[in-house]
Amino acid sequence: MEVILLKEVKRLGQAGDIKKVADGYARNYLIPRGLAAPASDNVRQTLVERAEAKLRHEAHDKAAAEAQAASLQHIVLEFTAKAGDSGRLYGSITSADIADKLSQVVGEEIDKRKVMLEDPIKEAGQTKVDVKLHSDVKITVRVVVKGEPV
Repeated sequence: MEVILLKEVKRLGQAGDIKKVADGYARNYLIPRGLAAPASDNVRQTLVERAEAKLRHEAHDKAAAEAQAASLQHIVLEFTAKAGDSGRLYGSITSADIADKLSQVVGEEIDKRKVMLEDPIKEAGQTKVDVKLHSDVKITVRVVVKGEPV
C-alpha cells in the first residue's frame, strides 16, 4: 500500500514522503496514529499546497527580516551601569537587556535568544553583538556601555 507520511517516522522517512509499506503496517499502525494517510490524489494535492504555503511564508519572513536588517544596520545601543574605578561593572549587560533595548528601538518584540552574546558584558566600553533576525539574516549591533561611578 502506498502512503504519504504526515510526520517523520524513524527508519521510514520524513513528512511528505510517499512510501510503499505493508498493508497491515499502514492500516494498523501508521494511519491510526496519524503518521500517514493513504496516497490518494486528494492527499497529494493537499501536501503540495501546504509545502507551497510554507515556502511563501518563509520567503515573506525572510524579506521582512532583510528589510528590518537594512533599517537597523548602523544602530548603536547605549547602556549606563554602575562601575568601579577600573571600568568593571558591578552588574552586567545580558542578552535580555540588549533584546529589551533593541525592542524599544524597533517597536516590536525581539527574543533574547536571537541575541548572539556568548558572555554577559562586564566591562565598560564598546562591543559588537550579532543579532539573528532570521535563520539567514544576521546583523551586527554596536553596544556602548558607559560606566557610572558609584
